[in-house]
Amino acid sequence: MKDNRLEKLADVLVNYATNVKKGDRVAISAEDCAIPFIKAVARAAVKKGALVEYYVDVPDVDAELLKNGTSEQYARPNQRFGACASSDVWISAWGSENTKTMQSIPAEHLKDRRLANKENRKLYTERMGSGALRWCGTQFPTNAEAQMAGMSLEEYEDFVYGAGFLYEDDPVAKWKEMAAEQEKWVQYLNGKKELHIISVDTDITVNIAGRKWINCCGQENFPDGEIFTSPVENGINGYITFSYPSIINGHEFEKVRLTVKNGRIEEASCADKEKEANLLSYIDTDAGSRYFGEVAIGTNYGIQKHTKNILFDEKIGGSMHMAIGESFQEAGGKNSSAIHWDMINDMSKEGKIYADGELFYEKGQFLSEVLR
Repeated sequence: MKDNRLEKLADVLVNYATNVKKGDRVAISAEDCAIPFIKAVARAAVKKGALVEYYVDVPDVDAELLKNGTSEQYARPNQRFGACASSDVWISAWGSENTKTMQSIPAEHLKDRRLANKENRKLYTERMGSGALRWCGTQFPTNAEAQMAGMSLEEYEDFVYGAGFLYEDDPVAKWKEMAAEQEKWVQYLNGKKELHIISVDTDITVNIAGRKWINCCGQENFPDGEIFTSPVENGINGYITFSYPSIINGHEFEKVRLTVKNGRIEEASCADKEKEANLLSYIDTDAGSRYFGEVAIGTNYGIQKHTKNILFDEKIGGSMHMAIGESFQEAGGKNSSAIHWDMINDMSKEGKIYADGELFYEKGQFLSEVLR
């Protein structure tokens, strides 16, 4: 039986988020548990006259290769990644039967896999930055993610589809309304030279001179709700403690604290000292992973619960995040890395952000009087 909400999601992704046109080469990718998503998006894309290809990831096979294979077997470029990045449009879904599948994989094996795909990530970043690739990623609700979020599957489905405004008669109109509101702050921040971010165990300055702020309103991530830029690579100084768990490949690191000098992460720690070696394996992926690729403010106030899913968590209204590694060319970023790892900070209680010395954001809210 078709889920009408899934059909509506597919329609928004094809017709709004990526604006599929006749003759476009459209790649659709997801894990094996999300085949209903692939079918729904394919139906919508075929109606537009697109040339559809689809790719199904099987995590258990990947885990077998990474755990028991030799480096020759697992440290190879991901052909699916390269093919999708070479398309006109790439529509993907996250969603797993088991979010811990990769948890027991040796950290060095995962690092080797990341490095093997560095050229694919570079291709993806360049084509997305130039506009040659229209990309959008979303969530397919599964029991595994529902459990991670502390919800039943039914509750999680309601959360996922609700965050995308899919219960609205016209979801696209809602996204355009959000885009107009966010654009005011994008225009305010464009031309600014420095952010000063203060929160719990956080006092950090971020050079944003000459960088472009991007308005995210459902056309790269879905659901969406953030404004971001890529900071000047050597222009970050201070320390920051991320209040929410930082999650990657099934690993959770509580209260990651980074000390930064001239853009480079000089010290890194987390609440569980036994996990710090693993934390450093990600931070030391390559030369670029010691630098930052993104600084952003979450703007979707319809998302208030931390679900251990970065797609939603980085959009939490009243939060900000920074990402280590690969930057965004469309924002003017120049940092290159095989990793892009978002880490999130709750700003709703003690957070303040200044732009060139002017307070414009406090306790999780933009200060509208600044725009008057």
